[in-house]
Amino acid sequence: MKTIGLRRSHVILHPDRTRVLLRPFLLTNDRRAVKLCAQVMALPEREVHTLWEQVQAEFGERHVKIEEFLRRRFERVRPCLHADEKLSEERKLLLGAYFSHEYSLEASALFNPSIVPHPDQSDLPRGSLRFILSLRATGEGHISSITFRTGFLDKHCTITINPPTRYCLEPAQVPNASYEKSLFDRKLHELGLAGDFSRQALQGLRDSFTMEELRTSILGTVKQLRARDQETQAAARKILMLAQSNYEVQFAPDSRLSERVLFPTTPSQSNGIEDARFVLFHNEDGTRTYYATYTAYDGKLILPQFIETPDFLHFKFITLNGPAVQNKGMALFPRKINGRYAMLGRQDSENLYIMFSDHLHFWHATQPLLKPKFPWEFIQLGNCGSPIETAAGWLVLSHGVGPMRKYCIGAFLLDRDDPAKVIGRLREPLIKPNENEREGYVPNVVYSCGSLLHGRQLIIPYAMSDYATTFATLSLNDVLAAME
Repeated sequence: MKTIGLRRSHVILHPDRTRVLLRPFLLTNDRRAVKLCAQVMALPEREVHTLWEQVQAEFGERHVKIEEFLRRRFERVRPCLHADEKLSEERKLLLGAYFSHEYSLEASALFNPSIVPHPDQSDLPRGSLRFILSLRATGEGHISSITFRTGFLDKHCTITINPPTRYCLEPAQVPNASYEKSLFDRKLHELGLAGDFSRQALQGLRDSFTMEELRTSILGTVKQLRARDQETQAAARKILMLAQSNYEVQFAPDSRLSERVLFPTTPSQSNGIEDARFVLFHNEDGTRTYYATYTAYDGKLILPQFIETPDFLHFKFITLNGPAVQNKGMALFPRKINGRYAMLGRQDSENLYIMFSDHLHFWHATQPLLKPKFPWEFIQLGNCGSPIETAAGWLVLSHGVGPMRKYCIGAFLLDRDDPAKVIGRLREPLIKPNENEREGYVPNVVYSCGSLLHGRQLIIPYAMSDYATTFATLSLNDVLAAME
């Protein structure tokens, strides 16, 4: 194999424990919430003032618009109070503080990056590229969320990362987000939830409906059918869960990209939004959209899901359906091929597969693409992000698992017109964990969720032992020349 000149960057992104997110603090039951509210309500106004001043002094500078957040938390616990109780503004905010806490989203790790061109390429020196880096941040309870950094490459591929602000914030859920009736019905069929109850619940809805309209229709259908049985109640609950899992969020326009955090919201994500593989997708009409596949984890089950965004301000979370939606590591091709969407993924925790579909949300047919062949990948083979289009073919970075569960990054090449055909493959890895990279949260692992080309240079952001993130740069020509 021809020697490939790999350049490791000195840029390393370490997890930063000072980056904390303001989160709701949930007590174990309503009885405790009522008791806590009663205790705060019994405090004299002077002590309330003193306690609130302490909260302001300790936490006021650590968060953007903290009082708005605490007011929202107070409104959530207001039902625990007597309806006629009059409260000062400080007591409301103090009550909100008792039901809030800080979460250090990067306390354990900052890893598994993907990189895409930034939508704004203005005001850059010639030959430079501004980029967005998505990262998996893991904190208390091993809960993973998505965080972002921005940076740019100059004409020599020197990597500069913009320092993040110290603030972190979550988006607001888009109110009255609409659902497409025909698409929602198809998802119900895919999940085996279609039946008399679902048909009647959807029958009274318009072609586009909101969550509240769906909820009202379901309750009306239950009453109309006078159905109190467990089967009907379970069907109603599952239909609502499907709707809740397809949602939209919006960040404040004046927020910095490094401040935005996509934190688990739905039951299927409750233990983490993991390993987002972002890709800039080129639509047939000339427009472009950013998509990401990710793994939703609820503590027991993993489920591949989808994110869509035009601008990294507004995000849609979308469920994927079909028998091919399994396991981890689904990665979307950046354009349609022969009129169909294409995706890589694993089905069996060992081999790589390819699948094609007429609709982004539904994946049925899958076929084997690549099996482990070399010793460094005998245990498992997977992708390290979306394929990259080159004149020679689709370049795919892979990961292989070998002795002692050591992860390495390799590469292979697919035919541009028929990506089910492998036309080249590296015998040896591109990146192996060196002595500086093998110690971490999960030792002996290098891993990426997406790379990009800058001119004829391949830029690979990668995680070091599931703890921190760095970069490597190498010549595309060298990689292609080394293919067998």
